[in-house]
Amino acid sequence: MIFITVKFSIRPERSADWMDLVDEFTRATRREPGNLFFEWSRSVENPNEFLLVEAFRDGEAGREHVESEHFTRGTEAMSYAVAATPQIVSVEMPDREGWDLMTEVSPREA
Repeated sequence: MIFITVKFSIRPERSADWMDLVDEFTRATRREPGNLFFEWSRSVENPNEFLLVEAFRDGEAGREHVESEHFTRGTEAMSYAVAATPQIVSVEMPDREGWDLMTEVSPREA
């Protein structure tokens, strides 16, 4: 599995429409056969910061994603809304297929 997180700093005047801007890109990526998950979050401390958490089956699936038309269109559109070059962490995790459970926290009755 290729696990990627990307932090996007968005121009204040574009942050309200960021999720609309990336909607087509997000939906197309989620339809890729090698995509495991593709999830957006917004910072609770900085309304102009968004975090993308994504994973792909393997390096080949990651390559197909980066070479796709929707990736090219999406990153082009994003470049007009970002305030700075996004920060990325990308890690290959062999023999992993997704999320594990965090055993230190589990649901309890009050």
